[in-house]
Amino acid sequence: MTTDTPARLLQLLSLLQTPREWPGGELAGRLGVSRRTVRRDIDRLRELGYPVQATKGADGGYRLVAGKAMPPLVLDDEEAVAIAVGLRAGAGHAVEGVDEASVRALAKLEQVLPSRLRHRVATLQAATTPLTSGDGPSIAPETLTVMASTVAGHERLRFAYRDKDGGESRRLTEPHRLVSTGRRWYLVAYDLDRADWRTFRVDRVSAPFATGVRFEPREPPTGSAAEYLRQSINGRQETYAYEVRFAAPAAEVAAKVPAWAGTPEDDGRGGCVLRGSTGDPVEWLAVRMVMVGCEFAVREPPELVASVRELGGRLSRAATDEFPGGGG
Repeated sequence: MTTDTPARLLQLLSLLQTPREWPGGELAGRLGVSRRTVRRDIDRLRELGYPVQATKGADGGYRLVAGKAMPPLVLDDEEAVAIAVGLRAGAGHAVEGVDEASVRALAKLEQVLPSRLRHRVATLQAATTPLTSGDGPSIAPETLTVMASTVAGHERLRFAYRDKDGGESRRLTEPHRLVSTGRRWYLVAYDLDRADWRTFRVDRVSAPFATGVRFEPREPPTGSAAEYLRQSINGRQETYAYEVRFAAPAAEVAAKVPAWAGTPEDDGRGGCVLRGSTGDPVEWLAVRMVMVGCEFAVREPPELVASVRELGGRLSRAATDEFPGGGG
């Protein structure tokens, strides 16, 4: 019999989180209390925000249903281990769809796991599959969880970093966001020693340490971590400016070009001009211009002019019955 009320409530909640309906008599038997006590405990859970539904009948059944917000879960040992292993595997594989939310969940779970369960998780993980991500770099999930906890807690983060040339340095940062590109994880953070924003590849980070020092969050110059990372990556590539005139209104063209391409401006003659810069290959930009679906003229750069001319010739030849090089 469970006489301690908080412990009994946790045991009751654990039973109700199993997806089934529990007769009142069965719950009373499991808890070693009367049905009246079960009803009182159900009322306490409802007061705490748990949406417990009661059904009418001779025995009276109870089940936990979906509510407006997710209350805390109570997991047994096997469930906690299973979830932790799954999250660790996902965190170690920078695959699309496994984002910062998964890492935050892992950080919260591992923070409260008893040492015996931590050992089971580590043992099971080591016995199943290495933490690799296909052709991407290997990342220790502990690195991600430390970073995620400092992002969520606005806590300064210190770590060792190896740049692309192999140079080693120590960094003290105010972490802002973790961003996954599908193959890699990046940390967007304010570098205190350099007094500027930086992006760090997480697979090049080692010995991350949460300092315990809190900070007031800053906003990246671009407004979002994802956009800052995109511009940072593009900034390492060769970029070029372009100018393209379209024989269509600006609103029509704007609906057919991606936001990063720029904002078309009406030229006062029924057409518009699109100006921008990109690090994408000129061949790709040429295809994007064709996909707008109206007449256009490239003013610059010369490389884009040549690419459009070559693409036009290729499309013209594709409309003939003769295959280049012979053959029908």
